[in-house]
Amino acid sequence: MTKELVFSGVQPTGNLHLGNYLGAIVNFVKLQNTHHCIYCVVDLHAITVWQDPAELMRNIREVTAAFIASGIDPKKHIVFNQSQVAEHAELAWVFNCVARLGWLNRMTQFKEKAGKDRENASVGLYAYPNLMAADILVYRATHVPVGEDQKQHLELSRDIAQKFNNDFADSIKAHGFAEKFFPQPEPLITGPATRVMSLRDGAKKMSKSDPSDYSRINLSDDADAIAQKVRKAKTDPEPLPSEEEGLKSRPEADNLVGIFAALSGKSKQDVLKEFGGGQFSGFKAALVDLSVHKLGPIGAEMKKLSQDSAYVDSILVDGANRARAIAAETMNAVKDIVGFIRKA
Repeated sequence: MTKELVFSGVQPTGNLHLGNYLGAIVNFVKLQNTHHCIYCVVDLHAITVWQDPAELMRNIREVTAAFIASGIDPKKHIVFNQSQVAEHAELAWVFNCVARLGWLNRMTQFKEKAGKDRENASVGLYAYPNLMAADILVYRATHVPVGEDQKQHLELSRDIAQKFNNDFADSIKAHGFAEKFFPQPEPLITGPATRVMSLRDGAKKMSKSDPSDYSRINLSDDADAIAQKVRKAKTDPEPLPSEEEGLKSRPEADNLVGIFAALSGKSKQDVLKEFGGGQFSGFKAALVDLSVHKLGPIGAEMKKLSQDSAYVDSILVDGANRARAIAAETMNAVKDIVGFIRKA
């Protein structure tokens, strides 16, 4: 059976943390065994808000290093940064002309990111769901692992694919392509979503923008830093419950149990069977050991890779060359379908 093609991307915005790892990267690693995978550092998306150029370059390499350190194999799969493959932006323009203004007006993430000062937001921030659709469809990817905040954008990608197929149905057929040139990419559900919250406030999502470094475990943290942050993580005075129901009104306990479950590959209920009824001190000691065991080697490898930027860049160039070969084939077909004249 032919493996399905997965596409996903991570923005190079710096300070990758445990939330990024458990929410995305750990699933990227698993998918390598069942799918053909294309993993992209989406630097074109990053500049929808202003980025310091030197910092952006560092962040692109950091995300790449995190991919490799976490176990993504860039020889078997494709790892590259988006700006090296011009077909992403080229197809995005075609999709700008296919997508409807009303569709973009419904995108809730733009409203959240632009805030009250919407008139001063960049056009790129407004239109970037069309670029996301191009990212996926330029490879004619069949599946996309998405979190809650990206589901709406994947629906838009499906709408754009369908409208393109409908608008150009006769031309698609005339050029000998399958009736539906672009597939309808499916969301990939990889099990219960791991939503990692702040170590200082269980009601807030773990974020690189939190002023307290103790609110998150950075993937670049060494073993001592990881241990210290887990020990200082906010808890409550009650013992751990024995049933998952008992976590509902205890956000900090729920968060730490969820982190333990995700890192160990167990369910929350299994974790509570082991630690329910006990105090947080014993549980935290076990969580320190587990976190250091799982995350310490990633941080050490990232540090090593950060000192060899030429090697990291060579991975990106090789990946971009392989990605471009696929993207160019799609883009040439799109030009023929749309009616552009191109070099043979």
